Amino acid sequence: MKVYRHVVIVAALLLICTTAVATPDATRQAQLEHLLSQDCGACHGLHMTGGLGPELTRAALAGKSRDSLIATVSHGRPGTAMPGWAPLLSPDDIRWLVDLLLQGYPAP
Repeated sequence: MKVYRHVVIVAALLLICTTAVATPDATRQAQLEHLLSQDCGACHGLHMTGGLGPELTRAALAGKSRDSLIATVSHGRPGTAMPGWAPLLSPDDIRWLVDLLLQGYPAP
């Protein structure tokens, strides 16, 4: 029984460690916001209302899971112009960008 309890505790600690999210500092947030407006905006529109890429407004993203959006930003969409950004951005950066979009970036 003791071994089982230790396994459960270790598993719980691993889960906590793998789901912890570090928020980028203010300087990095500014860099990421610039990337979002310039690089992402080149395809999705400066106001994220669409263009070559689909609309990324809060309304357009409603009902889409955060995890699927993170996967799309990380790995891209094969067969489309959407590149994967994981080689250039950390997982924390990508989560922060997705959360910013889900909150309604850019503000009206």
